[in-house]
Amino acid sequence: MTLAKPVAAAASAVALTAMIAAGLDGAAEARPVRWDMQSTYPGSLTQLGTLGKRVEEQIALVSDGEIRITFQEPGAIVPALEVFDAVASGAVDGGYSTPGYWAGKVPALQLFAAVPFGPAAPEYLAWFYFGGGEALFEEIYHQHGIHSEICGMIAPEASGWFRKEIKSVDDLKGLKMRFFGLGAKVMEQVGVSTQLLAGGDIYPALELGTIDATEFSMPAIDLKLGFYQVASHYYFPGWHQQSTMFDLMMNKEQYDELSDVQKAQIGSVCGDSVRFGLVEGEAIQFAALQELQDKGVQIHKWPPEMLAEFEEAWGVVVAEQQKDPEFKKVWDSLQEFRENYTIWRDLGYLN
Repeated sequence: MTLAKPVAAAASAVALTAMIAAGLDGAAEARPVRWDMQSTYPGSLTQLGTLGKRVEEQIALVSDGEIRITFQEPGAIVPALEVFDAVASGAVDGGYSTPGYWAGKVPALQLFAAVPFGPAAPEYLAWFYFGGGEALFEEIYHQHGIHSEICGMIAPEASGWFRKEIKSVDDLKGLKMRFFGLGAKVMEQVGVSTQLLAGGDIYPALELGTIDATEFSMPAIDLKLGFYQVASHYYFPGWHQQSTMFDLMMNKEQYDELSDVQKAQIGSVCGDSVRFGLVEGEAIQFAALQELQDKGVQIHKWPPEMLAEFEEAWGVVVAEQQKDPEFKKVWDSLQEFRENYTIWRDLGYLN
C-alpha cells in the first residue's frame, strides 16, 4: 500500500508528459500558413474579385492570423488563365477562379462552374454537397495535384452585349463574341465564333472591334467594366449561367500538410463565401439595371423561340461532350439528381 501512491503518481506523471508531448506535436502540425493566392479576377471587380479579397480577409480573421492567404492580382505571378498549371505544379500556392476556365485541360470541370439551362443555386448546391458532386470534384482535381473548395457563388448572369439588336438566330451568325464555358459551345453551334478572354481584356477587344459582342457576368459587374460604352443592347436571361460557382484551388501537397483545424477554417470561410456571394448578388442587380438604363442601355429578353433554339443547340453540344468519359460521369450524376429533384421542385415551389 505504501508503494501504490508513488507508483500511481509516477504513472500519472508519465501520462501527463505523454499528453503534453502529444499536444506539442499537434501544435507543431498546425504551423502558420503563408500562401499566395493568384486570382483570375481583379480585386476591385464587383463580386468576382471582391469575393476573393473577402476570402483573404476572413481566413486571416477566423484563424487569428495563423493562416494568411495573400490575394494576388491577375498577372502578378502568372497570367490569369495559367493559374491551374501554376497551382498544380506548386509554382503558386493557391488560386481563386472558376472551374469553367479550365475546359481545355479538364472538360468535366465545366460542370462545376455553370450549366446551360442548368440548375438554380439551391438545386446546384444540393447536388454538389449531397448528390455526389463534391466527391467527383475532388476526384478530378486530385488527379492534377490540386485540392479545391467551392468558395463563392453568384446567381443568374446576363447573356450578352451586342452593338445591334438581335432579332433572330440568323443575326448571330458570323459574329465574333467573347463567351464562357459550355455556353460558348452552344453559341458556336448557332454560328458564332467565340473566344475566352479574361475580364480585363474584354473591353479593349470590344472597343477595338477584335470582338463584336460579349457576355461576362451580372449587371452590377458588367456596369463596372463599362461595356455599355461600346454596346447598348443587353440580353436576358442568362440561359448559359443560371448560377455560377467559384473555387479556391490549393496545391494538394501543401493542403495535405495543413492541420484538420486549418482545413476546417478554410472550408468554413469558403462556405460562408457562397452564402455571401449569393445574397450580395441578388441585392445589387436592380440598382445596376436602373443605372444602365439611365445610360441608354436597351434591355431585351430573348423570345421563347430563340431560347428554344439555344436549348436545342445545347442538346447537340452536351451529346458531343459526353464522348469524354469523365464529363459523362459527372453529367450522369447531375442529371440523375435533377430528375429526382423535380419531384420536390414541382410540389414545393411556385412555378
